[in-house]
Amino acid sequence: MAQSIPGARAVVVTTPQNVSVSDVRRSITFCRSVKLDVLGVIENMSGLVCPHCSGRIELFKTGGGEQMAAQMGVPFLGRLPIDPSVVAACDEGKPFVAVAQEGKTAEDLKAIIEGIMREGK
Repeated sequence: MAQSIPGARAVVVTTPQNVSVSDVRRSITFCRSVKLDVLGVIENMSGLVCPHCSGRIELFKTGGGEQMAAQMGVPFLGRLPIDPSVVAACDEGKPFVAVAQEGKTAEDLKAIIEGIMREGK
């Protein structure tokens, strides 16, 4: 399918856990085998934003996606935490950055989008 779309490129998403990182490693290898450029890796579920104090809680280890991206020679685009405000925006059918334009998660998402745009040029 990817080969049938001219100029198609991939953004690969992982969680910090070893099982996910291992799967994504295979996904990157697949992309390379079909000549599909990988713009970068995003580490999702990288911590939890506390709904009470907005502090960050590390539920899982972090950095697995970044380490794997470096090993695979693929840009690391950033981390996104589990954030209740993202869930609320999605439930309302609204883009998160339109609802919550400030805060650490919004900054992280904007940086990831900028990285995708930069790598996609």
